[in-house]
Amino acid sequence: MWKNKNILVTGGASFIGSHLVDTLLRKDARVVVADDLSSGKLSNLEYPLQKTGSSSWFHNKLYVHKGDLKDRKFVRSMVKGCDVIFHLAALHGGRGFIHTHPAQCCSNMILDQLVLEEAQRTGVERVCFASSACVYPAYLQEETGSSYLLKEEDADPFVRDKALADLEYGWAKLMGEMALKAYHRQYGIKTSAVRIFTAYGPRENETHAIIALIAKAFIKMDPYVIWGTGEQDRNFTYVQDIVDAMILAAEKIEDGSPVNAGRPDRLTINQTCEHVFKLMDWRPKKIVRDTSKPQGVASRAADTTRANNLLGWKPKVSYEEGFKKTIDWYTSHRDREYVLSNLDRLLMER
Repeated sequence: MWKNKNILVTGGASFIGSHLVDTLLRKDARVVVADDLSSGKLSNLEYPLQKTGSSSWFHNKLYVHKGDLKDRKFVRSMVKGCDVIFHLAALHGGRGFIHTHPAQCCSNMILDQLVLEEAQRTGVERVCFASSACVYPAYLQEETGSSYLLKEEDADPFVRDKALADLEYGWAKLMGEMALKAYHRQYGIKTSAVRIFTAYGPRENETHAIIALIAKAFIKMDPYVIWGTGEQDRNFTYVQDIVDAMILAAEKIEDGSPVNAGRPDRLTINQTCEHVFKLMDWRPKKIVRDTSKPQGVASRAADTTRANNLLGWKPKVSYEEGFKKTIDWYTSHRDREYVLSNLDRLLMER
């Protein structure tokens, strides 16, 4: 399906986007990246890129363009000639960012609408949207130690008590999903949405939990500070598993139906820290739990039944394997003195 297809990846220089680009290139697709490089980095695209203009680069079948996807002219130029769009571009970050930047998170609805409008206008065949577990109602995630698995039907903008997304970021993602279905229903464009659960891996930044915990161990923070009680849990999902789910969703879902890309098992933040300490062969003398910091919902994990049935997908990378790959990447790509001097900013800003 992907050989020699023209694929646009918005936000393709980002953490998840760059891994998606790698996978599409391995499938022999022609890939165009559109990114404003506000959080994405050219260095995430680990190719010998050659500059072709003031804000354009290329290497073999990869073309990279810097621009603002809230600018219709830029969007129009990017979607022209594309067969498939993977729409990942968004203003986002970890829990600290979405708590402190609500207006920026709302602006995601603008670029989502422009991408869909221009995709429909130019006859793009398929659009796959990077949604989020933040679309789910917080009341389903309030119980510490919960065994409840979030099902796709638990978040529905047309059903009472199921349109209760997590902060402005979650609402914007839920509205993006609504638009996907609307464009499919009205224009027939093939659309899919992947609800991403707590992705982690190489190239991620410190605003997200796993990298934040690794960064603190990397600089040997002692006392070591955990945000919240540490009993909040997540189903950390390795980035390649997320990418595989997105590609399968683009292949097999056409009506905008959402699908979870996460895990049914979970770790508390306290347990996650223990994994990090063990793999980094270091442990602080004292751990402090700061309940004044944003900590998000109490418990979050995905029911993956629909992904398994529709896509034949399930996560493959274990916590231990994924954490080790992420630690190896982080310790080989970060300067300890820089992280030590800038940690507070790195934890909160994109």
